[in-house]
Amino acid sequence: MNLRQLRRSFTFAVLTAASVWIAPAGAAPIVFSDSGAVAADIQGEVDAFRAALGNPNNANAPGPLASGRREINWDGGGAVDGSAAVTPFTVFQNTRGATFTTPGTGLTQAPVTGGLLSLDLINPTYATTFATFSPLRLFTPLDSNITDGTFSIPGTNGAVPATISGFGAVFTDVDLAGTTLEFFNLAGNSLGVFNVPIGTVADASLSFLGVIFDAGELIGGVRITTGTTALGPNDDPANGVDVVAMDDFIYAEPQVVAIPETSILALLSIGLAGLGFARRRKLS
Repeated sequence: MNLRQLRRSFTFAVLTAASVWIAPAGAAPIVFSDSGAVAADIQGEVDAFRAALGNPNNANAPGPLASGRREINWDGGGAVDGSAAVTPFTVFQNTRGATFTTPGTGLTQAPVTGGLLSLDLINPTYATTFATFSPLRLFTPLDSNITDGTFSIPGTNGAVPATISGFGAVFTDVDLAGTTLEFFNLAGNSLGVFNVPIGTVADASLSFLGVIFDAGELIGGVRITTGTTALGPNDDPANGVDVVAMDDFIYAEPQVVAIPETSILALLSIGLAGLGFARRRKLS
């Protein structure tokens, strides 16, 4: 075994140990779920989720930080215009450690009505279909109903991957089952799919779903499925068409990915065994 082969073996062992470690058995998620006609109806559940993640809201502070949470409300300090759709969406990658992508044409922060690039310009009926939890803008993919999120240490421009222990989001106008959050560990294994609660009124309802994993599971990514279709058609749940947009995201402080001591010892043993084998080959 030459040095290059030894390095490959050691790298493979590291990745294998990491993937085994980040997929512990016995998931015990804590679910926060509520829906209503106005923001006040879900405020209590949103605040309970915030408290469970921990204080403070770390805003744009560089990490890693030992405690607290991050929040994104898409409102840009009172911005009234929408943003051009892009993917990957990296606006909060450096400041809050979150990067979002979609298989569609892009992700946008947009007001329901008024200003530039508002949602009612996609379809005039959206002026009454959607509502905000925190004014003035919502977040949505275009030409897809899928949004994928990954996490990194804030302040590193996405260069240092991170995991989180919990994630939640506010949704507007969930009329049918099928709007979900699916969580993944760093190995890409699903930690579970969770259903967003259906709204209590026909239009402009607000729903909240937050999930915290407390049995050692580490969230490396989240897939958000909004409704049954991308924005464009009229909302028509009676015929299976449910258009849904998103508002506030709230998630645990991103933490550095680390391999526990037991795995490190195992890797050192593998490495030393490989070195011994290489030395014996050379001597023979």
